[in-house]
Amino acid sequence: MSVLHLASAPVDLARARLNGLLRGVLQGEPLPEDWLAGTGGDLGLFGPGSAVWQVHGDPAMIVGGVRALMLQTLHPLAMAGVADHSDYRHNPLGRLHRTGAFIGMTTFGTTEVAARAIAQVRDIHLHVTGAAPDGRSYRAEDPELLRWVHVALVDSVLAAYRRYGARPLSAADADRYLEEYAVVALELGADHVPTTTADVRRYLRDVRPQLHAGRQAGRTMRFLLTPPLPLVLRPPYSLVAAAAVGLLPGWARRMLAVPTVPLVDRMAVRPAMTVFLRTAGWALGPPPVPVAA
Repeated sequence: MSVLHLASAPVDLARARLNGLLRGVLQGEPLPEDWLAGTGGDLGLFGPGSAVWQVHGDPAMIVGGVRALMLQTLHPLAMAGVADHSDYRHNPLGRLHRTGAFIGMTTFGTTEVAARAIAQVRDIHLHVTGAAPDGRSYRAEDPELLRWVHVALVDSVLAAYRRYGARPLSAADADRYLEEYAVVALELGADHVPTTTADVRRYLRDVRPQLHAGRQAGRTMRFLLTPPLPLVLRPPYSLVAAAAVGLLPGWARRMLAVPTVPLVDRMAVRPAMTVFLRTAGWALGPPPVPVAA
């Protein structure tokens, strides 16, 4: 055995352990190889060179996902659906796994795999109905609620990528990303989905009067800030949560009562998060299918 191999063995072991830990938190089991875009020449919904592959293949998605969950709590009807039908309190990683698996399947899966994932979610939504604490009824298949959840996701993903992504993303490519991934929201049943950053800004401005951080949102936000994770995961998750809070719009932070200290965010959280995500990218390796440069 060469000296070089002996020297690299601890590094390889650390990388493998970190890889397993991150994948276990973010998605659970990776997609089977025969589910991936490229199988039988099927490039899935987007394919190489797409803005979706570039953005969703970056570890900044970790921060974007948590920011999206925080922002989504502000819609009382969407929040009621989560509170009534999700087991996130007893299985804190379950919802993250399901969300990560859905994004992975619709992004990097074959067309058939993406369609199957969308059909499964649509079927689940049929059974997610009830009444919010204010007495208003909700149903997860409501196109307006689907639009809210989608916009909260893509706005958060773009915010995280712009701050922490490894490669630049032009304004035109950001719009291209929104137009591309709108296909998934439309297939889920959303309507009038914003397809440009200007549309997203306008939608968030117009929907704001409907948003409110009620008791359910407060409980969920406290959970998102300090979930009952294994001890080894708590320090990195606390960093991710702080970075996600720092990316929330000021109006959302005020509603959720989670102010940030700009100097701490800029001087401590951002540099630490950048190092963490570069390390995560090293551990995770490239996306399951190659992203064109």
